[in-house]
Amino acid sequence: MLHSNLTVGSNGHLFFNGADTVSLAEKYGTPLYLLDTDRVRERCRLYRETMKEAFTPDSEPLYASKALSVKGVYRICREEGISADVVSCGEIYTAVQAGFPAEKLYFHGNAKTGEDLDYALGQGVGFFVVDNETELRRLNEKAGDRGVRQKILLRLTPGVDPHTFEAVNTGKIDSKFGAAIATGQAESLFVCAQKCPNLSVMGIHCHIGSQIFDVKPFCDAVDMVLTFLNHIKEKYSFVTEIVNLGGGIGIRYREEDPVIDIRETILHIGSFLKRKCCELSYPMPRVLMEPGRSIVADAGLTLYTVQNVKVIPEFKQYVAIDGGMADNPRYALYRSRLTALIADRAGEPPVFQCTVAGRCCESGDLIGEEMFIQTPRIGDRLAVLVTGAYNFSMSSHYNALPTPPIVAVSGGADSILVRRESLEDLTIRQE
Repeated sequence: MLHSNLTVGSNGHLFFNGADTVSLAEKYGTPLYLLDTDRVRERCRLYRETMKEAFTPDSEPLYASKALSVKGVYRICREEGISADVVSCGEIYTAVQAGFPAEKLYFHGNAKTGEDLDYALGQGVGFFVVDNETELRRLNEKAGDRGVRQKILLRLTPGVDPHTFEAVNTGKIDSKFGAAIATGQAESLFVCAQKCPNLSVMGIHCHIGSQIFDVKPFCDAVDMVLTFLNHIKEKYSFVTEIVNLGGGIGIRYREEDPVIDIRETILHIGSFLKRKCCELSYPMPRVLMEPGRSIVADAGLTLYTVQNVKVIPEFKQYVAIDGGMADNPRYALYRSRLTALIADRAGEPPVFQCTVAGRCCESGDLIGEEMFIQTPRIGDRLAVLVTGAYNFSMSSHYNALPTPPIVAVSGGADSILVRRESLEDLTIRQE
């Protein structure tokens, strides 16, 4: 099986963290998101402990909560002692409602509004990751109005191309995020920040992209960032306390995807960073990383029910399900290649090649093409694997479809994290 929390039971059903997925589909209905909360905790601990070993004892991961922003996950992060990054007032609100301490939140975004800044300041968010000079000046003014000195990180673009999918590549000079080092804009942003009396520059942030399976781009980013910080130290006598390296470590969606060892990757980055600091005689900073996908992606699975099987002789075979792009838009958006199987007969060979089609009235509503699954029957449960990240969080009400529930699975036991939306929910805000 693709990941260790997936097994086949003696009854031939797909089991997920010890729970029979067919039984869960019967109990809760489909479409149905499942979340292995034991795997989420395991990954939080892996990042937390490895980062302390690789960098400094106060280094830590920040859960990149845009991957899956629900109260249950924030509670796990709080209990596991890690911080979180947020990108909207909605994520801040959700975290605070879950009892997550606002001072452990890092607020990102390239186009924060004045209302965003006011809300985050009012909630006592610990750090703002400032993207540009406009935000810098606006935040300085608003912090001054409140009589606070707000901690910030400056978002830089190091000019590193990780050669990943263009839509998730954020580290190149030509990016909507941050200030480029190569153009001199990063230095200008730093100079501007130093003139803001109500802001305290604690360090820098960079993020080069997502789904990266090679450690070299991370080390290239460290090289660029530390060279820049050493220039700032020599020219302005300023030594940064925090270096946030962002996220991006890849997760396997299919058997043919590379295997990456998260622990070894972090240790390698730490070793490179220490050597670079030694080479430049630069004090070792506190390091932050922002895993999101690699904490929740393979902790997730989505179940559907097969509605019909359409065979077009000499052309294509379609398997239509009761969900689709409204609950999983990743293929429609990114052509993301996923793994699916028939949960009722998971032990059988996947010999049926097909396009898995969703129920939306949209020709592009597909979960995947040229997928190999077990021979399907109407009423079978289709499991789409590795859907913990950017499925629920990117879901929509397209075609006025209610959002599926999220059911937590821990040690074989199940409980609801997010209830299924009702039809009444769809119009609750409408007049």
